Amino acid sequence: MEMRERRLVLVVTSVALFLSVLVWFNYSAVLPLVVAEWGLSGTEAGIVFGAFQAGYLLAILPAGWLADRYSPRWVIAVGATGTAVPSLAFAGVADGFLLGTLLRFLSGLFVAGVYVPGMRFVSDWFPGPVRGKALGLYIGTFSLGAGLSFVFSTMAAEAVDWRLAIAVTSVGALFVAPPMLLLTRDNPERTRSTGGGLDYSILRNREYLSAVCVYSFHNWELFGVRNWLLAFLVAAPAFASVESAVLPGLVVGGMIVASGFGNVAGGWLSDRVGRPRTIAAALGASTLVSAVFGLLGRLPLAALVAITVGYGFVLAMDSAPTSTLVTEVVADEHVGTALSVQSLAGFSTTVVSPVVFGLALDRAGYAAAFPTLAAGGFVGLLSVGVLVRARGE
Repeated sequence: MEMRERRLVLVVTSVALFLSVLVWFNYSAVLPLVVAEWGLSGTEAGIVFGAFQAGYLLAILPAGWLADRYSPRWVIAVGATGTAVPSLAFAGVADGFLLGTLLRFLSGLFVAGVYVPGMRFVSDWFPGPVRGKALGLYIGTFSLGAGLSFVFSTMAAEAVDWRLAIAVTSVGALFVAPPMLLLTRDNPERTRSTGGGLDYSILRNREYLSAVCVYSFHNWELFGVRNWLLAFLVAAPAFASVESAVLPGLVVGGMIVASGFGNVAGGWLSDRVGRPRTIAAALGASTLVSAVFGLLGRLPLAALVAITVGYGFVLAMDSAPTSTLVTEVVADEHVGTALSVQSLAGFSTTVVSPVVFGLALDRAGYAAAFPTLAAGGFVGLLSVGVLVRARGE
């Protein structure tokens, strides 16, 4: 009975994340169409995108604290609903920069109540020997939702318009709350936080700080790639010769979906050979690919697509083991807060790495830009070394 309940928790929580993540990336998938209709400048379009990230970063620490102190189920239910409503309003009534920015900010604010509280909820139900696989499946749902958001939005926008694309990728999150509240329950053995505010004692934990550093530079590399990959593929001779407006977006979607499988593989492997070893192997592989990827634009189409999908797989293999390790090196009552601080630090680097990439691109092209992402992966590898020393391994 307990195993069946664990599986139900994992399935329901993963579906909640999947439907919410569709909202996270649907704007990016239809960005050129929104820019054209609203007459946005590049700066304005970037601010609309950044508003979602800003909302997430602003709310992530309170969301983690709420998941520690109260029921993660309720945090997720409210978060998913609050993510959907402003996004549906964006599809229906947004008519320009100001309203679009406000609505995206509100969606980002509420989505913070889904991702990290979901990790807390899953970790409550799955013990250490199988937690890596469980969190790998859950976190892999993030990549699956991100990739399919590009695919669904691209197809809907091509068939009708961008407003329908935003609407169909937003409405599902409205239906998260009933199954979350009716089909699952809090683990009766979970340890709740009883403090009156955020507990920052975790910042004295060297293992935890090392894991946060690993995660931050994992995100530096991962989101730098996701931000610039479409532009790289559009400029690549192999894609230019096909003359398809849809194919590059579908490849980006496929690459991000492959990241979901990378998350699952990394989590499963870390249960068997250890978290640090899995993290180091994944970061080493992705760093090597990042270092040379900017030189591969002239490859034949099939080869470039295959390498791109493989790139997505290895880029994500270290994510689930890192988050799983975080849940194991802090006290149970502080897991939500620890994951929130990790997420805050990790997503903060996603604001910087695309800019550094762009600066290098302007000066020396993609051959110099992708190594800036490899540099982040290398710092992540150094952080794994610090982590191993802190663990005394």
